[in-house]
Amino acid sequence: MISGVRDRVLPASQRRSLDELTQDLDLSTGDTTSKRSAFWTMLTLSSVIAAGGVLTDSTATVIGAMIIAPLSTPIMGIALGSVQRRRTGSARTVLLACLVVIAVGMVMSVSLPGDYDLLSNSQISSRTSPGLMDLIAALATGFAGAVALARRDVAAVLPGVAIAISLVPPLVVAGVCLGRLSGWLALGALVLFVSNLFALVFGGMVVFASLGYGAEADTAAGRPARRAYAAMALLFAVVFVPLTANTVVTLLLDVWTGRTKDAAEQWLADESGASVTGVDATSRTMYVHVRVPGDLPPVSALLERLEGRIPDGIPVVVDASRGRRIDAGVVGD
Repeated sequence: MISGVRDRVLPASQRRSLDELTQDLDLSTGDTTSKRSAFWTMLTLSSVIAAGGVLTDSTATVIGAMIIAPLSTPIMGIALGSVQRRRTGSARTVLLACLVVIAVGMVMSVSLPGDYDLLSNSQISSRTSPGLMDLIAALATGFAGAVALARRDVAAVLPGVAIAISLVPPLVVAGVCLGRLSGWLALGALVLFVSNLFALVFGGMVVFASLGYGAEADTAAGRPARRAYAAMALLFAVVFVPLTANTVVTLLLDVWTGRTKDAAEQWLADESGASVTGVDATSRTMYVHVRVPGDLPPVSALLERLEGRIPDGIPVVVDASRGRRIDAGVVGD
């Protein structure tokens, strides 16, 4: 049954040979000078473009950087080398490439003003808090990329895979955040990159192994080598745990902000013309945005309504119209 599914997804008439894949994915074979020159040139240019797109909050520019970024090539080279039980130097190339992209982001971050709020930039905020769905989407994209590489007739989808997997932008964001000394935000962007890297390597290993590209290596070893699979399992655990934890925290915050909004609406129910325009949680603080034509009711009443609805110890700030901001206090005090 498995072979039947494989033949439908990857028909023999459209499969690329091992030599073809090796020439495309292994920078240490063939004309290595030309391959490496092209790789490092395009990587540097895509990093600068991505940094410009991130700092100007331009989605179109970031997408352009994704399309021309060559980082997926050595990452898929890791997958092919793992299946073949062969060292290709791809892992070292990926590590050096990551350092280059992060360095570009750090250098470009000096153009930001000293009081710049990183989270106000959608290109940064969307890449510093990855969740479990990001890993699921990345896994599907990894399989799509591996299938597109293994088949001759669907290579046209590779630009779409490059956009979906997003390798260079998270590294640039990590560099920008490090340049602004925001370590936790940088860590979030790095987790997103590692999850995407895992997805590509995992998808590549599964597809390439199913096509028999590692059969000769398995025969020579007498049994399938376990080290590569153990490393993939460890990488999966390293990625899965923080993404799951972040997803749980995000879901809880959604519940708590919803309860806070309900409590705030009840708090303003007797005030004519008053309304709650939004509630958001930032830096472990609940910000309640309200619009009132007159004076606010006592904020202590809001804290009383929040007791039992959200955890004690969470600070609450009321952001009213005309620039008024009131520190309501801490829930449960």
